[in-house]
Amino acid sequence: MMRSLPAFPTFAASLRWLLALLAAAVLAGCSSLPAEHDETAGWSANRLYTAAREAQTEGSWETAVKMLEKLEARYPYGRYAQQAQLELAYVYWKSNEPGSALAAADRFIKLHPNHPAVDYAMYLKGLVNFNEDLGLIGHISNQDLTERDPKAAREAFESFKELITRFPDSKYAPDSIKRMNYLVNALASLEVHVARYYIKRGAYIAAANRAQVAVETYPHAPAIEEALYILVLAYEKLEMKELRDDAERVLKKNFPNTRFYAEGIERKTAWWRLW
Repeated sequence: MMRSLPAFPTFAASLRWLLALLAAAVLAGCSSLPAEHDETAGWSANRLYTAAREAQTEGSWETAVKMLEKLEARYPYGRYAQQAQLELAYVYWKSNEPGSALAAADRFIKLHPNHPAVDYAMYLKGLVNFNEDLGLIGHISNQDLTERDPKAAREAFESFKELITRFPDSKYAPDSIKRMNYLVNALASLEVHVARYYIKRGAYIAAANRAQVAVETYPHAPAIEEALYILVLAYEKLEMKELRDDAERVLKKNFPNTRFYAEGIERKTAWWRLW
């Protein structure tokens, strides 16, 4: 009777066996590594908070973030936790993490709707979006501004609006109102900029639509004078004489000394230099 030959492992089986050995070796190596030392282990809530405040004073925002995160994780209840949640929003912002700052401010408002510092959290939300928009504007002097998304400006406006509506006597209300006025002017100017862009390229319907949006949405902004003039130009090109005459009547009534008939819509300065 013939004996059967011994079975040899297939290539796939050998490969699986080799990978298993490598994985075991890696795990064994990792388990032998020394654990990372955390100097804050055992620190009290007060000590963590004090360290976070010292880091903020020194401008060490990353260190402040770490201390506040550890404070909230280890001591999730009590006044230190609430303060950490509030200050995290500010420290994230200073660490150039606007998304985390907005999330932290929103979380604080939702968790503590009756906290005395809710108005500050709303103000901070507005500041984060406001400065994010200004920071972007400051670096796009060569960018086609029709491609800009004014989302941050609109969200900043809504945050300031909510603040002055809910807390009209807040110490942050006067500055919020000033920033809202700026944002209204900036958003209106952006709409007019886009309308100007379209009319220069012969897209008269699009130009009229964007100018109309500016007039209807921001009726008291300084940019409305130019928006009305663009409406006159667009309706003239579209041979919509009745609408042209209506726009011209409104323009001359509100801006009897308008300069646009003499100067046109060419601008020598950037629209966004308003602040």
